[in-house]
Amino acid sequence: MSTGAGVSDALNALTTAGIEAVAADSFGPTTIDVPAAAWVAAHEVLRDGVGFTFFDFLSASDELTDGFRIVTHLADFWGGAHVDHVLVRTLIPRDNPRLPTLSDLYAGANWHERETHEMFGITFDGHPNLVPLLLPDGFEGNPLRKEFILAARVAKPWPGAKEPGESDHAPTPGAPSRRRTLPPGVPDPDSWGPRPPGTPDPDPLAPARAAATPARPRRAAADRRTRKSAEPTPPANAVSPATDVPPADTPADAVPPPAVTPPANPAPPTDVTPPVNAVPPTAVTPPVDAVSDAENASDADADGASPGDAVPPA
Repeated sequence: MSTGAGVSDALNALTTAGIEAVAADSFGPTTIDVPAAAWVAAHEVLRDGVGFTFFDFLSASDELTDGFRIVTHLADFWGGAHVDHVLVRTLIPRDNPRLPTLSDLYAGANWHERETHEMFGITFDGHPNLVPLLLPDGFEGNPLRKEFILAARVAKPWPGAKEPGESDHAPTPGAPSRRRTLPPGVPDPDSWGPRPPGTPDPDPLAPARAAATPARPRRAAADRRTRKSAEPTPPANAVSPATDVPPADTPADAVPPPAVTPPANPAPPTDVTPPVNAVPPTAVTPPVDAVSDAENASDADADGASPGDAVPPA
C-alpha cells in the first residue's frame, strides 16, 4: 500500500473477507479481536490486503477460566518515519489450547511460538520445529501459567520477605502481628503438597483466582476532577447572608450599628521614658529686695493699713 494502514482499513478488509473482527478498547495500539478459527486468515488479510508486513512479536496471557489469550503485534512502515501498528488477539479454551501456526506467513513467528509453547503449554499446529527454546532439557511444567507452583519459594526463604509472617520473618512470640501472608507463587498448603490418601485433588486455579483482582474501570473525562475543583472555595470578601445582611423590609433606623470588633492581640500602651541626660528644672530665687517688700506688705495688712500708707524709710 502507498498510504498508512488505519484501523478502519483493517476492519473493513477483515469484514469484507468474512471474518468477524471487533475493535477492542485498549491503552496502547488499536486492538482487533478475531475468532480462533480465522487466526491465520485474519493475518493473511492484514499482511497482503492492508499492508501490515512487519511482524513484531507473539505472546499469550493466562485468563484463568476464560482460557488463554494469544496476541500478535503487526506494523506498517510508510512515508519515512510514519508507522501504523495494530494488536491482533484471539481466545482459546484452557482444556485444549491449540492454534494454527503463523510461521508460514511471518518467519519471525517461529521463535515466538516456540517460547509461547514452553511457557504456556499452547500447541501451534503445523509448526516446523516446536521444541523448547529457553528452558533446560527435562523441565516440567509451564512457568507462565498461573497455576504453576514456584517450588523454590517453599523450599527456601523468600529474599523479598519484609513483613511479619513472610518466610523466615516470623513475629515475636506474644507480640501482635498481621495476618500471615505468603510470598508470590507460594500456594496454600491445603491446595498443594502431600495429602492424605483418598483426598480429592484440589482445584489448581483456586490460588490464582483468589489472588486475582478485577481491573479498575476507566473513568470518563468528566469524572476526573480533583477535590479543589469539586468543592469551590468562597471568595475572601464574601458576606454571610445569615448574619451581616438585614432583611429587605427592615427600617433603616432599626438596623443596629455594626459591632466594632477589637483586635485579637491589642498592643499594650507604651511607657514614655525620659531621656537619661534630661536636666531637671532650675529653681528661681527671688531677689532680696522683693522678699523685704513682700514681708512689709504682709505686716501692713495685719495692722489694717494699706500698702500706700506705709512710711517710707528715713
